[in-house]
Amino acid sequence: MTRMDDSDAAQVALVLGGDRDAFRVLVARHSRRLFRLAYRMIGNEQDAEEIVQDALVRAYRKLDRFESRANFGTWLYRICANCALDRMRKQRTEQDHREPAPHDDEEKPGPLDAAASQAPGPERLMMSAELGAGVRSAMESLSPTERAAFVMRHVDGFSIEEIAQTLELNIGATKNSVFRAVQKLRRHLEPLVSAAK
Repeated sequence: MTRMDDSDAAQVALVLGGDRDAFRVLVARHSRRLFRLAYRMIGNEQDAEEIVQDALVRAYRKLDRFESRANFGTWLYRICANCALDRMRKQRTEQDHREPAPHDDEEKPGPLDAAASQAPGPERLMMSAELGAGVRSAMESLSPTERAAFVMRHVDGFSIEEIAQTLELNIGATKNSVFRAVQKLRRHLEPLVSAAK
């Protein structure tokens, strides 16, 4: 159990009182969770690390706006999710303005790749690679909000209310975002699942 003087609220109070080193405790406590969120949303380790850094800088600058009765971890998670959404929107805008890149035959691992068995045969390896590429492609077909809502709901297990609060949406829009994401992923992955049977 965390002692009262080690709580997030106590650390925030120390930072606001001028103890900059107290923020390092908060960073150490929350950075892994933030990285997992950013990586699941963005699918790129380097971008995820940058998103976490951006989120921590934003949190530090806005710390005086944090309400001590709120949960600091949730507040920080919301900032990180918004940084990831901003990055995803920026990348999508940049992609829309670029010419299509030549297809890269070498597939890079993504955040939701299928797990391989201990001794996979050539067919299973090929099917696993196709499925992994299909999942990455399906995730990229989602809008930034749909992707964030899907990851938060079906990967991290957040409630609809928590997702709505984090993404600053109403409950109906949040439910629709999760529903649309699931439907798009189903349509996108159906041919692969059917071929694997």
